[in-house]
Amino acid sequence: MSSASQTSPVIETARRAKEAATALAPLPRTARDGALHAIADALVARTDEIVEANAADVGKARAAGTPDAIVDRLALTPERIAAIASDVRDVVALPDPVGEVVRGSTLPNGLELRQVRVPLGVVGIIYEARPNVTVDAAALCLKSGNAVLLRGSSSAYSSNTALVAVVRDAVVSAGLPADAVQLVPGESRDSVKELMRARGLVDVLIPRGGASLIRTVVEESTVPVIETGTGNCHVYVDERADLDMAVEILVNSKAQRPSVCNAAETVLVHEGIAAAFLPRALAALEKAGVTVHGDEAWVEAGEAEGVKVVPATEEDWETEYLSYDIAAAVVPSLDAAVDHIRRWTSGHTEAIVTADTAAARRFTSLVDSTAVMVNASTRFTDGGQFGFGAEIGISTQKLHARGPMGLPELTSTKYVVTGDGHVRG
Repeated sequence: MSSASQTSPVIETARRAKEAATALAPLPRTARDGALHAIADALVARTDEIVEANAADVGKARAAGTPDAIVDRLALTPERIAAIASDVRDVVALPDPVGEVVRGSTLPNGLELRQVRVPLGVVGIIYEARPNVTVDAAALCLKSGNAVLLRGSSSAYSSNTALVAVVRDAVVSAGLPADAVQLVPGESRDSVKELMRARGLVDVLIPRGGASLIRTVVEESTVPVIETGTGNCHVYVDERADLDMAVEILVNSKAQRPSVCNAAETVLVHEGIAAAFLPRALAALEKAGVTVHGDEAWVEAGEAEGVKVVPATEEDWETEYLSYDIAAAVVPSLDAAVDHIRRWTSGHTEAIVTADTAAARRFTSLVDSTAVMVNASTRFTDGGQFGFGAEIGISTQKLHARGPMGLPELTSTKYVVTGDGHVRG
């Protein structure tokens, strides 16, 4: 690290976060929960201030020709701020992971051994134009005893600045260090690069956003990264699937909210059920506004049903559309479906629809993804739906955390060993 970088605003921010994390770690749950209550109250009390700052970001986005869907993600209304405050109060009610004994025993020599959960320390979050993530991440990190460094996109800079000001004032009013929550200074990519190289000051980075952002952080960071992955999710309709159930699960997986990472992007259908299933699936997908990018069997079925099917290319199998589009293929067997998934999946969520218990068991044993659904929509891969209350992201890696990351995943562990004058012989 150069001498210039050692004195940069980003590095100084990280140093303050490190000090704040040290002060946070021993605090009781009541102190952290008190700060969260204060944050929720402050968000409601200062709604006008937040909305005004957000209006500046929304205005710039519209002037730049930003798509309406992205502008909608960026926009904050009094109703949305009230919902964010409610989410913070929900976090208060979640179990406290800090201090939980993961395992413990008394060794043969009399030493008492306990493995306990402790905060990670300083958590950096790099995310795109969703200002609600600013508050969600701050709340989850504070609840789990961590200091947080927030680096949102430049398109939400005014919104994030206002939100962090509100949160910091609330944190101080509750007796916690203000630097437990900080916005990483700067709007350029240089500040992101400095954050990614603040090894020793930042304990972990969590990128939340599109494939390009995640890939950049994973490949260029010297700080350990928990990779929240993209979602090229699959639904496999087995030969013994209930047709009504399969259609309902497919449409829900794809169209209930297509712009999220747990939406289905490919449907695979066993050839033994294709003649009965494809016409029904095409009608239901067309009604939901979904465009099918299909193989030859799907194209022919579309022609017979009067539904336009776009001929699929190799690129379609690897695409995370995040739109009302889905790739579709007919496969000769369950194993062929698994082979296709293994080749193209991002490791997020896959689903099988089947009445065959043996087929379900084989599918779940062979598919190596974060979540595998049996007769259920891919849309259930979510911290709230899993009963975790909230999540910081969905990890598709295999180290430390995998799947929806709740409060326990924002902790590490340490061993506490208690003796009575023990010495090793």
